[in-house]
Amino acid sequence: MTQLSLLHSLSPFSSLSRFSITPPPRFSLPSFSIRAMTSHIVGYPRIGPKRELKFALESFWEGKSSAEELKQVAADLRFSIWKQMAEVGIKYIPSNTFSYYDHVLDTTAMLGAVPPRYGWNGGEIGFDVYFSMARGNASVPAMEMTKWFDTNYHYIVPELGPNVKFSYASHKAVEEYKEAKALGLDTVPVLIGPLSYLLLSKPAKGVDKSFSLLSLVEKIVPIYKEVVAELKAAGATWIQFDEPSLVLDLEALQLQTFTNAYSELESSFSGVNILIETYFADVPIQTYKALTSLKNVAGFGFDLVRGTRTLNFLKSGFPSDKYLFAGVVDGRNIWANDLAASLCILQVLEGIVGKDKVVVSTSCSLLHTAVDLVNETKLDKEIKSWLAFAAQKVVEVNALARALVGQKDQAFFASNATSHASRRSSPRVRNENVQRAVVALKDSDHRRATSISARLAAQQKKLNLPILPTTTIGSFPQTIGLRKVRREYKAKKITEYDYVNAMKEEISKVVKLQEELGIDVLVHGEPERNDMVEYFGEQLSGFAFTVNGWVQSYGSRCVKPPIIYGDVSRPRAMTVFWSSTAQSMTRRPMKGMLTGPVTILNWSFVRNDQNRHETCYQIALAIRDEVEDLERAGINIIQIDEAALREGLPLRKSEQPFYLEWAVQSFRITNCGVKNTTQIHTHMCYSNFNDIINAIINMDADVITIENSRSDEKLLSVFHEGVKYEAGIGPGVYDIHSPRIPSTEELADRINKMLAVLDNRVLWINPDCGLKTRKYSEVEPALRNMVAAAKLIRTQLASSN
Repeated sequence: MTQLSLLHSLSPFSSLSRFSITPPPRFSLPSFSIRAMTSHIVGYPRIGPKRELKFALESFWEGKSSAEELKQVAADLRFSIWKQMAEVGIKYIPSNTFSYYDHVLDTTAMLGAVPPRYGWNGGEIGFDVYFSMARGNASVPAMEMTKWFDTNYHYIVPELGPNVKFSYASHKAVEEYKEAKALGLDTVPVLIGPLSYLLLSKPAKGVDKSFSLLSLVEKIVPIYKEVVAELKAAGATWIQFDEPSLVLDLEALQLQTFTNAYSELESSFSGVNILIETYFADVPIQTYKALTSLKNVAGFGFDLVRGTRTLNFLKSGFPSDKYLFAGVVDGRNIWANDLAASLCILQVLEGIVGKDKVVVSTSCSLLHTAVDLVNETKLDKEIKSWLAFAAQKVVEVNALARALVGQKDQAFFASNATSHASRRSSPRVRNENVQRAVVALKDSDHRRATSISARLAAQQKKLNLPILPTTTIGSFPQTIGLRKVRREYKAKKITEYDYVNAMKEEISKVVKLQEELGIDVLVHGEPERNDMVEYFGEQLSGFAFTVNGWVQSYGSRCVKPPIIYGDVSRPRAMTVFWSSTAQSMTRRPMKGMLTGPVTILNWSFVRNDQNRHETCYQIALAIRDEVEDLERAGINIIQIDEAALREGLPLRKSEQPFYLEWAVQSFRITNCGVKNTTQIHTHMCYSNFNDIINAIINMDADVITIENSRSDEKLLSVFHEGVKYEAGIGPGVYDIHSPRIPSTEELADRINKMLAVLDNRVLWINPDCGLKTRKYSEVEPALRNMVAAAKLIRTQLASSN
């Protein structure tokens, strides 16, 4: 079978059932020559092509299925993934990249680093403790969740300190290796390396700020040695250590910690090949030298897609006895690889490191892309020909490996070249009017004409809000019935009239609930929206959409990023009808809810034939049109969410100022023309914002709501350090990603902590994030307690004056 026919026919998941109980058969590896090709996949999506893991997890959490049924779905998924790679001909197939929730949390479990509040008393960590750490439970909150480097994936942040008693408490890596071996596969177990694990961690509550988490390396290395020893005993011939932190601007102590850790591990590496994998950017030159100087390490993996300078480093020197795992197939986007260009790079690399030392690989784990293009039966044929999802990228990797040893599939390469030519020449990609509008932006900084203090005074005069005004972030629970109505309308099973009436009924219910709870600034609940980015992309030109292009965001939460393939514009109003309808149902202020240009950009699969900032400016102009239409319709508060502004920040400090400049300017473009009395809100969540607080201030929003509670009020520390913030601010008072309902007293305590560093005239009271993923049985009491806490503090403030 040719690579071209394989690309179009391979669908290894077709027999995957939701709760299969039939054990997968042992399969034999292909005997043809492509098995000998040097190809490697860093990691693979774990959710399943149709979100099988999501549904199995949620069924288990709701008590509708057993732990054994969940484990069977997981085993089916792993089998299907391994089978696909083996049948394509991948030589180095990863294992232990599957996770029930998060691979960093898996490492925490492996190291036995369970915070005391979860009541773990030793032994192998089971689902109860594992999912309590991830999601919280009725009595204790979840661990903090934040963004994985500059991606939209969220990881569970380890909580460490000098008193943590590390122990080998999860044998998952070994168990999954043995599972694959029993099926006839010798896989490459993948572990998060010790340096990255420590740098991704935070000090546990109560740990002195002077304590260095890096000092814990001496305590965790012995556990890594145990894992390596078990893997060797089980027959592993390669082990992959992921060290993405090596692409950061490391301090001398951090780099020395890395060197010391692997020097200490060196003795355990005897008898097994060790691969150290890096991704998401270039490895700085000093780090590159330290990395490639390691002994007893067989290979090094580099991202040659985002790491644009890595090739020059390789030319300056690479150890002759090591393997180079060359990440030339993009693991973070969905565009088909330019095979001819990648083959040229690989041939250059062969000249540097030797013909038998280059392994063709992905730039990073394919976790960050959609699963399988075969499942996209409704995607535009022309655009579909431009794309490659994870399953197709596996085929691309192997096609390049074959070509590198003289077994080039001419038909596959020719088809790939034709697709690239089609994309370059397609008239649907470029819009001259949009291009001219972006060029015209360069003459202004797009700031509003008056100061924040003058605007807030004008807005308060119009809105007449109490101190500590309460609001929510935007979405309300998306019930099964609500999702069914949307599906039926999309499938044309109900009329537009029936659909609109159903949405109006839901909005009315949400408005009445908020009024009954006593919330000051209302939202319409967004019942008509499937996703905060996809909803807007569906109404903008230059976007395409998938049916099953799901990507894991965290746990069971999946998103379906739009594909930006061409110039972006807004053909018509997108939200005005719904916001106006909601405002007509109440006398209280109703927020118009929009997603900002930077978030739309960062949460989409973005075209790679144009600079990202040019595309962002195009989106900003489209959102500006919507803002102005909302204002004309009488909406006095407009929220433009920039939840993803921080995650797009480049990992290297030298590249950050330019990003922040165009990202902040893009936000200001959206609202620079509104009246003083129109209040502009923005929202950000689940990132570390303290290091970009000046950029946030520079956005010039009237009010910002921002995640705070799940990260233990980390945000508040920046105000303790004297940062002056004059605009309105609502640090979240409770974590919406946990089913736990906080008490009025707990929420009042959080508000008082905020008032210790923020003026009560600028403080807003709100949850961390939108309520879409929660149930009404959780939302109503939590919001009731939130409003009660705000009223309690108002009374205390009034009595103290």
